[in-house]
Amino acid sequence: MLPRGASSMPPPPNPAPYFPPSRVTLPSGLEILRTYSGAVIFLEILFGTIVWILVASTQVPLPLLQGWVMFVAVTAWFLSIVFLSVFLFGYANRIAVNWNQADFIFHGTTFVFYFGAFLLQAATTSLHHLPRKFNSTTQERILSGREYNISIAASV
Repeated sequence: MLPRGASSMPPPPNPAPYFPPSRVTLPSGLEILRTYSGAVIFLEILFGTIVWILVASTQVPLPLLQGWVMFVAVTAWFLSIVFLSVFLFGYANRIAVNWNQADFIFHGTTFVFYFGAFLLQAATTSLHHLPRKFNSTTQERILSGREYNISIAASV
């Protein structure tokens, strides 16, 4: 007979051996800049800054399209700096996250958003020959020759 309060069921197994803690395979400190991930983050920051400057230097003829391009460029620039700072200052070793998966998801999401922004910026650039004001008799175009060249550079 079992003592009072005891159960005939064995205790559940300890889940710790089945779910090992995630490993950080990306280095911390300045060593992150020597990896592909660090180089891609650095390039995202660099090219995000260039797109941000180029789009802001035009008169933004189609605010709905180019507003999204600016949102993507500024947001991805800021998040890239935060993501790079996590590795530069060693916070990745203190936060229990699967950093390999987080890195893959971050770069994949950033790629999708930048590709969408590229399509919108290219669509804006392709409309350069249309008149700025449709009810006007002047022949002022949506993009001047200088803005057209800047928009091509921002698209690329």
